[in-house]
Amino acid sequence: MTGALGQPVVLVVAKAPVPGRAKTRLGRTVGMAQAADLAAAALLDTLEAAAAAYAVDRCHLALDGDLAEAARGAELLAATAGWTVHPQRGDGLAERLRHAHLDASGAADGAPTVQVGMDTPHATPAALREAGDLLRSPHDAVLGPADDGGWWLLAVGGTALLTHLEEVPMSSDATGEETRRALERAGAQVRTVGALRDVDEESDAHLVAEAAPGSRFAATWRSLRAGVA
Repeated sequence: MTGALGQPVVLVVAKAPVPGRAKTRLGRTVGMAQAADLAAAALLDTLEAAAAAYAVDRCHLALDGDLAEAARGAELLAATAGWTVHPQRGDGLAERLRHAHLDASGAADGAPTVQVGMDTPHATPAALREAGDLLRSPHDAVLGPADDGGWWLLAVGGTALLTHLEEVPMSSDATGEETRRALERAGAQVRTVGALRDVDEESDAHLVAEAAPGSRFAATWRSLRAGVA
């Protein structure tokens, strides 16, 4: 996990899973409280994978909101003990992502950064380590494609590669390809790791739970479905 740039940091970009604020598309079909509980489970799975892949002193969380007010707040606060937490800043998602990378890398003396969100509880420590291993120069970038045309992972050897990120329309079926082009315009050599499915809709939740049956997310999904049946 060490290249010419030294040890990467891992960066989780997340919204505090508060009912009515997190996973609202999913919440319209399963209920907002239930969607927030699923989001909390997914975030806990992601935090665990990140901490297993990288030492806790290299774990960063860019947070929108307050975990103390979230579903499973006590668990989330315990899971992020020892992490460096940065408040998200910026107007749109792309701007918040770029600032999150700047904050995490800057706090770690310019370290390369492996960033994920909270929508892929089936992301493994091995996949996160693989992305870090591919960052060996400031011109290296890694994308983890998402099945919906976006991406679930964005890793960069240097934050200068994110210069054009704010030009990318987020949450579209072209986000992944547009992000690749933006990275290449900044001089990046872009590699990929395996594709994963984001959890946005009820059908996504079912498939992701099947993909990671031992996860907190899957257990929460099974419990929710059993309550509906």
